[in-house]
Parts: sequence; structure tokens; C-alpha cells
Amino acid sequence: MSTTLIRNIHTLVTMNASRQEITNGGLFIRDNVIEQVGPMDSLPTQADQVIDLSGHIVLPGLVNTHHHMYQTLTRAVPAAQNANLFNWLVTLYPIWANLTAEAIYTSALIAMSELILTGCTTSSDHLYIFPNDATLDDEIRAAQEIGMRFHAARGSMSLGESKGGLPPDRVVEDEAAILKDCQRVIETYHDANRHAMLRIVLAPCSPFSVTSDLMRESVKMAQAYNVTLHTHLAETLDEEQFCIELFGRRPVEYMEDLGWVGENVWHAHCVHMSEPEVERFGRTKTGVAHCPSSNMRLASGIAPVLHMRKNGVPMGLGVDGSASNDSSHMLAEARQAMLLQRVKGDPGALSARDVLEIGTLGGAGVLRRDDIGSLEPGKSADLIAINLNRVEYAGALHDPVAATIFCAPVRVDWSMINGKVVVKDGKLTTIDLQPVVERHNRIARAMLNGE
Repeated sequence: MSTTLIRNIHTLVTMNASRQEITNGGLFIRDNVIEQVGPMDSLPTQADQVIDLSGHIVLPGLVNTHHHMYQTLTRAVPAAQNANLFNWLVTLYPIWANLTAEAIYTSALIAMSELILTGCTTSSDHLYIFPNDATLDDEIRAAQEIGMRFHAARGSMSLGESKGGLPPDRVVEDEAAILKDCQRVIETYHDANRHAMLRIVLAPCSPFSVTSDLMRESVKMAQAYNVTLHTHLAETLDEEQFCIELFGRRPVEYMEDLGWVGENVWHAHCVHMSEPEVERFGRTKTGVAHCPSSNMRLASGIAPVLHMRKNGVPMGLGVDGSASNDSSHMLAEARQAMLLQRVKGDPGALSARDVLEIGTLGGAGVLRRDDIGSLEPGKSADLIAINLNRVEYAGALHDPVAATIFCAPVRVDWSMINGKVVVKDGKLTTIDLQPVVERHNRIARAMLNGE
């Protein structure tokens, strides 16, 4: 067993039950688990590895609860820059039909690199399109190589255009094949143990791209294997109209009919929900991934975050797809979440500490994990550090915690995931990033050109 002592931390944000913030603090870690947290005079003085973080703020690693990593390949596509969700999808589906296993793997490395460098230590990803030789295994391999704690959501689309759905038929799958592969990836990869680095999620894409039967069968499989469920919900008014016309129900009502509420379920976006629907999510502890940048980018609206918090709805942050956010910057997403809730006139709607809580403990709760999200004994050793002596924070050190959100979003200087240093002095330690960037750009060009 190996030990690590992280010492002389300027400000240590624990996110424990009392939301303790420790000046001149430190952590003592054994293997991949935090053993002690506190002021320096309360900690051991020796360890196998000693890391001095004088002048740094240390926080729990951020948790990203919704992403589409393959979309890093189609950022800022000209024809989709000014489109709403449905038009944006119709524009990009034909490009995504050119995805390959190599494209999935490479785009996942890029997205995970950006996430890790901006404070994320745990991420879910919703991969729902599998053309050519693409599989969920491709991004799982990327997560294992880069060292990210990962919830791989096996998404799917089965309702093609010819059957009344939105996606073209060539990018949907046969439902029997979908369920068979879902079973395969659960049995091959899912780790239910505490401190697990990899878990599988079942994630049919959306009400407008899968059938009711697939939604119900996914619930049955999730219950049988004790895994979580995820999908998009109530993102736009177009979706609301689609559900009313096709199913005779509003999106939330439709999902409830199918069994898609409860503690093992979380939904992305949830922009257009009525007050009773929000209250129902609170009662059933159905989770929400809040994606403010994507909701703004696609003109989808502003999610009722304050009402959700008031009603106890589990909530985390999500950067969403890198073609509807064009970034995978977790600290930037937290800042957007804070600012967007103030637009309607309440300057105290969400504080910096509120959004840090949503981005750490909130995300952990949405993913149904009690081993991440805070820095306290027994938790996984997932943490980030930012050097406070930087131009972005000049003049803000009277409250360094608030500075991480109010000031310009930065990259982290240091990151540990599961007890392993993955960012040191602002650089990834697990992969050589530049060749990946170059390969990624070549693949992106080929996809857009239909090569």
C-alpha cells in the first residue's frame, strides 16, 4: 500500500457536511482513498509521496453528468451555428453517420482531456449513434488510458424517419440488437464496487428517436442488473409538441408512463417542465443534468433550476455535446450556471458556492455515488488544484473559493483521480496530447468532407 501527503494547501474546500473550508490544510491518502483531511498540524508528516501545494486552492473533482464526446469532431460546423435543436440535429446526423471506431476513440480522448484540464475527474458520456464499426468499447478504452472515472452510457436510436422519428433511418439500430449489446457491455464492463472507475448506464436517446417498447425494455434491464438510466427530456418546445402529437402526452408525463422516474434515473436538460412536474421529480428523486451553455447555444430556454433545488431534485452539471456547447470546460459551465439563474433579476439566485456544490456533490448524487464529490475520509482521492497566483485571480484572493467561479474560467494546475496524478503543472501525465489533437483534426475534416 502506498501513501500520499498533500500539504500546505492555501484553501482546502472539503464539501463535507459542514462545507468546511480549511486554510493551510492538507490530505493524507492511502492508495486511492482519502484517510485524513484537516489543518497541517493534524496530519502525518511523512508519506511515500509528498506534494506541496502552497499557494493553491484544492477542491473536489467536478462531476460531469451529461456529454456527447464524439461531437468534439463537429464543433462550430457553419451550417449548424445558428440552428435550434431539431434543425441542428438534422444538419449533423449525416456527418455523424461517418463516425468510425477510431473517431469515437480519438474524440473521447480529446473530450476527456479538455474535461480533466478544466477540473472534471468523473464524467458520464451519452453515446447513442453507432454507424460503421463504432462501439461503446472505443470510448471505454480512451477512459482507461487517460485515467478518468467514467460512466459510459450505452445510448441508442431506433425510431427512424420512416417510422415518425427525427433521425434518418441509416443511423438507427434494430431494437433486439440494441438490447443484446446493452447486456454485453454491462456484463463485460460494469463495476458496482465502491471507488469503481467504470460503470455502465442504459440510455435510449430521446422521446423523438426511440420507441416506447425500447424505453420499457431498458427499464427492465436496468432493474435486472441494478444499473442507472439516462436520456434527454423536455429540452425544447419542439420536443414537447412532438410528444403531444405522437403520444398524446407531455414529455415528463410520457416518461412517467414508461417508468422513467425514480432514484436510478436522471434526465438531461429538463428546460420545459411545469411546477407540478418539477415537484414530481423531487418526490421521486429523479435526477437532472443541467446544461446551461447548450441550452443557451441552441436557444432552448432556461431550466427552472431554483424551483428544482427548492423541491429537492437531485441536480448535477453537464457540458452536453461539444457541438452544442463547443467546449468541455467544467469550470466555465459552473460559471454559466450561476450567471444564467441571475438573468431574471435576482443577483443572489445562485452563489459561487451553490454551483460548486451542484458540480461536485450534486453530480455525485445524480450518478448515484456516495464515494466522490467531497474531500473527507473514506472518499475516493479525486481532487483538483489551481494556483492562485495567476492574472485571472489578481485582486480576488479575499475569497479564493468564489474566484474560481466569478473570475475567468481557467485550467487546473494539478489533478488527481483515484489517487493517481493525471495533471501536473497544467499538463496531462497520462497521454501525449498533441498527436491526439492532430489526429482528431484529420478525422474531423474527413467526416465533414464525407471521406
